[in-house]
Amino acid sequence: MADFSKLKADFPILKQKINSKRLVYLDSAATSQKPKQVISAISNYYETYNANVARSIHTLAEKATAAYEGARKKVAAFIGASPEEIVFTKSGTEALNLAVHLIASQLNKGDEVVLTLMEHHSNIVPWQVAAEKVGAKLRFADILPDGRLDMSSLRNIVTNKTKAVAVVHVSNVLGTINPIKEIVGIARQAGALVLVDGAQAAPHMKINVKELGVDFYTISGHKMLGPMGSGVVYAKKEHLEKFPPMLTGGHMIKTVTTEKTTYDDVPHKFEAGTASVADIIGLGMAVDYLENIGMENVRAHEVELAKYALEKLSKIKDLEIYGPMDAEQKGGVIAFNIKGAHPHDVAQILDSDGIAIRSGHACAMPLMQRLGVESVCRASFYIYNDKKDVDALVNGLEKVKEVLKLK
Repeated sequence: MADFSKLKADFPILKQKINSKRLVYLDSAATSQKPKQVISAISNYYETYNANVARSIHTLAEKATAAYEGARKKVAAFIGASPEEIVFTKSGTEALNLAVHLIASQLNKGDEVVLTLMEHHSNIVPWQVAAEKVGAKLRFADILPDGRLDMSSLRNIVTNKTKAVAVVHVSNVLGTINPIKEIVGIARQAGALVLVDGAQAAPHMKINVKELGVDFYTISGHKMLGPMGSGVVYAKKEHLEKFPPMLTGGHMIKTVTTEKTTYDDVPHKFEAGTASVADIIGLGMAVDYLENIGMENVRAHEVELAKYALEKLSKIKDLEIYGPMDAEQKGGVIAFNIKGAHPHDVAQILDSDGIAIRSGHACAMPLMQRLGVESVCRASFYIYNDKKDVDALVNGLEKVKEVLKLK
């Protein structure tokens, strides 16, 4: 088992004080902090071999290309894919937009796409745009009172009209871990493709896309210790070869004449223009860092923290927790509200003690409507958090109640 107590030393940002207090960072579901190894990899690229990739043949360009493609191999191995099935994007949102674009190119009027009420806006809005263009229909599976996906609801709305099922792997609000294999089985019976938003899953647990059986799986690099500007689409090679690119221009071509263009082989067919080379190299280093810890260890650490936090938070009077109460059924995300306190007020008071959480609708407004609230507080944990951070949160919430006179 990795010694998580020593990991904080790898994260320079955690050494600082916020309002003269120790920084307690509990907003990793929004973005993770970066270890010095990732920061150094990015700095080293810019300082020693900054060049564009897959174009020039000089020394710097060849070194940059090797590092960039090396990162592709690392990401592929990290999720059990082949390198040619990994497309780099600028973000998890762009990754979802690309995947939706590919699937939507095959949609016709009257076709249906099944989503869930716990989706992030990034897995709703692109579908709304695509459906409106062709006259397709979106249907949403419901959730159970405990925050788990209502599988009966899902089964009932997946029909022979369903062309795709798009579902989040781990909810960014509820923390719910969805049964992807079972969902894939339901989709396959209808002949539908499956897209999974893995932004909150890939950083926290071992993923194997082949075992899951999905068609598309998207990752947000900045949520897994990598830099902003890095995202990933996994897609089965057969789909990448069949579907058209979303962006066109330089780098993604074999030949261009005044009459016709021949696209490059996959995955480069989908990577038009100058890539975020430094960010992808940084993502590759983030994968190395996580692999060194072991994803099974990452998951075990978060289950332990979530269990401890659920125990402590559930004892606070008038605090309501949303999502599963079993730490084994959720990621390291806990959304909650304190009766009589607006989430923004809670977050601001906590920040005065150096505690960073998320407050708001968390880019999941349909879920907020389903929960009957406008917004929530969200604490999210990662490898650099420990039980002392949970204790600080609990003490901070007691202070919130005192300040707002809610005792």
